[in-house]
Amino acid sequence: MENENLKIISLKEALKLNLSIPNYQRPYRWSTESASLLFNDIYSAYKSNIPEYRIGSIVLHNNNIELEIVDGQQRITTLSILTYCFYKVLKLDKYKELSSLLNKKETFDVLSSKSIVENYEILKRHCEIIGSELKPFIKYALENCSVVEIVTNSEQESFQFFDSQNSRGKALAPQDLLKSYHLREMSDSSESEKIKIINSWENEKQKELSLFFEYNLYPLIQWYRNKPGLYYSSKKINSFKGIKQNNKYHFSIYHKAANLYIEHFNSEGMYELTNGEKINQFQLTQPLIAGKRFFLYVLYYFNLYKQVIKLIDSKIESDLISTYGSGNSYVRNLFINVVIFFIDKFNIEELTESRLEFLFKWAYSLRVVMHSVYPETINKYALGSWDSRINSGLNLFTKISEMQNPQELDSIILEKVTEEQLGSYKSTKYKNIWNKIFGENQ
Repeated sequence: MENENLKIISLKEALKLNLSIPNYQRPYRWSTESASLLFNDIYSAYKSNIPEYRIGSIVLHNNNIELEIVDGQQRITTLSILTYCFYKVLKLDKYKELSSLLNKKETFDVLSSKSIVENYEILKRHCEIIGSELKPFIKYALENCSVVEIVTNSEQESFQFFDSQNSRGKALAPQDLLKSYHLREMSDSSESEKIKIINSWENEKQKELSLFFEYNLYPLIQWYRNKPGLYYSSKKINSFKGIKQNNKYHFSIYHKAANLYIEHFNSEGMYELTNGEKINQFQLTQPLIAGKRFFLYVLYYFNLYKQVIKLIDSKIESDLISTYGSGNSYVRNLFINVVIFFIDKFNIEELTESRLEFLFKWAYSLRVVMHSVYPETINKYALGSWDSRINSGLNLFTKISEMQNPQELDSIILEKVTEEQLGSYKSTKYKNIWNKIFGENQ
């Protein structure tokens, strides 16, 4: 469906348009990380020989003089910077043939200009790094990368289209974006295999899967690296994109080779060697492989999460791990996460009664010293922040990731809270938790 107001054009054609950015548009604010990601996506498409790589869409208003950018100005400005880098690196005087957008200096305020300069430096560095590949990469970017061009003759119509695209439309959840991304990485898989894996994915309750990403899987892969595990969103899905199938670096070839025998793993995700030892096909501290492996990875850990909940509910008195109140829910989730991480590092057989009690003590020590617990509280405590109320400086996730055997957990000493320090909590339900982890018998 192509006409003069709606068509697919190459990047070269898009940059030749007489574009302008109206005053009502927000300033240019793309970070160097976003600019790098755009470059790497295009470069990856180039390396994969994808015939046409769709970058996105731009909504334009034709005011009979210029085409005002109603939607897509951040991306098109970044692409203009990139093409400028092409010709600066090659020392060619051809940029003016492609885009005049950056020459309209009155369009950009001081902060926008600062972002432009920063992104120019990072994109120029990317261009210099690929060396002899730059010329064919430029040709690919300009001719094989495309955008959907939407032109309206009415400003009101432009805004209506923009509104329907961005405001009224429901944004895709992060896991939906990941699903789409990893399906593209399954290009060598049969349709029946894709249908099977997606059916397994869709059979899970999507709301629960969304919460699992936000409160379990994302924090788990962040905390052991001493990185914050808060505010998971579509902007942070890079953590789960994994190693692409065409990646030829040493580390990626190693990890891909280690996963060649996926068909030999049983439904629990384990492979049994001839000597009786079992290999777990996933590790939270290891990179995941893009494509089918991503789906199996998520479903494996989602299943482990459910198993851990059942285990905890059967081993710990329900009144001690009550989810009544948001603070209690956050602490319980922290407890679940550290148990998952320990089992993932070693195995469930090594989670003895005493070690489960130790992990409970570590997690719930926070509950007895903090009357109010928020996600930020949990995040600081998990990272071993030095201004935590208790166990400052102890990132138990990092500690576990560095252990060579589970016995090392037994030698960690946690700070004690005395009954006097419990203070006003003596008459509250948290006294039961204190008795469990700090009482006379402990």
